[in-house]
Amino acid sequence: MRLERLNVNKIKIFLTYDDLYERGMTKDDLWQDAPKVHQLFRDMMKEANSELGFEAAGPIAVEIFSLQAQGMVIIVTKGVDSQNDDDYDDDYIEMQVTLDESDDIFYEFASFEDFISLCAHLVRKGMRRGRLYAFENRYFYSLSIEEVEEKDVENLIALLAEYGNPSTLTKYRVAEYGKTIIPHSAPQVISTYFLNDR
Repeated sequence: MRLERLNVNKIKIFLTYDDLYERGMTKDDLWQDAPKVHQLFRDMMKEANSELGFEAAGPIAVEIFSLQAQGMVIIVTKGVDSQNDDDYDDDYIEMQVTLDESDDIFYEFASFEDFISLCAHLVRKGMRRGRLYAFENRYFYSLSIEEVEEKDVENLIALLAEYGNPSTLTKYRVAEYGKTIIPHSAPQVISTYFLNDR
């Protein structure tokens, strides 16, 4: 589980599917109003409080974005209805939950060199599709799940995780505010220009 403060009233939590598995849960469990989902949320809020000093009390908005084969991003915003804050005691949380599912594989890389190294392996395995973006001094590789054969998804995720991290930013934000470096077939283009002598 990775936590990041976005501003004074908003945090972002990235949960991998391994995090869920360790708690005896699946992605499908999150769409249900079950006791173990409530416990997971309490655990996340406890960790957010100790790591970031973020206390969730009163009304909050929870947005859950499921990322294909990677995990999920959870955005928690408190004080969504601040005029009624006085009506709530500290132990009470009212949630507005929004769920969204993405069919994209979206990874970020600290350096261009990391992405080049990844591309050598991708091309060798016949994986040549996807887009490359740059945003806030990082590089982002985006690939629709339809562009990957089902039998290759697990191997692809394992390879991506060696060189980068699942992005907790949305593909839409990076595409809108970042720069498109290679609009399609990014591993193939990288291979052509940077890997001939490797």
